[in-house]
Amino acid sequence: MSNETINSNTLSPELAIPVATKRNILKGLHEDVWAVIIAGLLVTGILVGAFLSPDLHFKTPVFQWATSADLLTKVLSFNNLFLLVIIGAVFCSLSSIAILFSGGNVRRFILGFLTIYLLALVSLVVSGNKTISYYGIEYVVFGLTIGLLLGNLTKLPDWIKEAARSEFFIKTGLVILGTSILFTDIVKAGLPGILQAIFVVAAVWFFALWLARRLKVDDEFGVILASAVSICGVSAAIVACGAINGDKKKLSYITTLVLLVAIPMLVFMPWIIRELGISEVVGGAWLGGTLDTTASVTAASELVGPIATKAGVIIKFSQNVLIGVAAFFIAGWWVWRKTAGVNENAEKPSLRLVWERFPKFVIGFIAASILFSFLIPGDTGKQVSGIFSSLRTIWFALAFVSIGLEARFSDLYKMDGGRPALAFVGAQLFNILWTLLWAWLLFGGILLPAPDIR
Repeated sequence: MSNETINSNTLSPELAIPVATKRNILKGLHEDVWAVIIAGLLVTGILVGAFLSPDLHFKTPVFQWATSADLLTKVLSFNNLFLLVIIGAVFCSLSSIAILFSGGNVRRFILGFLTIYLLALVSLVVSGNKTISYYGIEYVVFGLTIGLLLGNLTKLPDWIKEAARSEFFIKTGLVILGTSILFTDIVKAGLPGILQAIFVVAAVWFFALWLARRLKVDDEFGVILASAVSICGVSAAIVACGAINGDKKKLSYITTLVLLVAIPMLVFMPWIIRELGISEVVGGAWLGGTLDTTASVTAASELVGPIATKAGVIIKFSQNVLIGVAAFFIAGWWVWRKTAGVNENAEKPSLRLVWERFPKFVIGFIAASILFSFLIPGDTGKQVSGIFSSLRTIWFALAFVSIGLEARFSDLYKMDGGRPALAFVGAQLFNILWTLLWAWLLFGGILLPAPDIR
């Protein structure tokens, strides 16, 4: 992937907006802000509908099917296809506004977006098959595979490159994800869940950075890598990259690794739990602390049992909450490292510098979580949870197809001699073993009474 391509695929005002137009507030907005605005509009519109009509049932797209008849009558039915067209039109319209005010080519973007949207829907439909879903192979795998095949076996037209904005899509989805990260759910895991999230994230992050340095991987690569392994994969990698203003090429490299390494984990970890006779609650806590997305945790833990599913999702939510804490920590540490920590004559670290590094879309994520945890009535939250889950999933599907389109297989071994890939795999192995230890100690009733998760 060339630097020119990367630059054209970001919404950074420094790259995309002429100096003469920066007086216009809309044209000066950063990608993070646009992600919050778009997600905020979607959330606000749905909440208004829910408050005006408490009995309103929001239709959600159907992707699950078991037989060819199901595929035709449910997934490919007129009503379902019409709903998907409406969602695509809304997403495309809102995104096009951001592209317009960010100096992008709107015509190219629309054509590319519609193509990527179609590919994302294909990945969702394929993964919706009952047999495929049973084995825990989710849309993330199919979206990435489709993108990788197209990106590596064909020459992508400019209009596809214009629309392949993985960071933008996943940031928007992450803000919507905040609506499902409820502090009341995290409390259900009690002290064991909180301790596991803290111990795992902190230890794995520092181990991953240490291993990257031992393998002579630069700290910029190491920070993105460590965040991806320790917190929540692609989402955390994007947060870390934003916090340090990292190289987009390195981010693309790490996100590709995250998704490739997740495939064998999805298959083998549930099998290990069953073969070793690990209890459901311990197995769920292990899966929740190691797999990188809530969808993958759910898919894998459902192969173990219902208690494992609840435990896994709660632990994943607990780690997701740490996104904001991690963003602040990484931004502050990086500023210190680049200023007072390295050069005594440099400008001293300050809250202003940390704020400049802090990924602004994380604020939207935190705000959505607080809103739905403490201000939105529980009945309303349940009423809109399904549609928010569907919208978030589609944004993520767009992102994973785009990641595949942006990534190059050759980069995995050419970039730094493959050392970042080796560091990532080594850190992930440590993460798997370390998380299993703490899941057993905390949820197996060894150090503390096992929480009652039913």
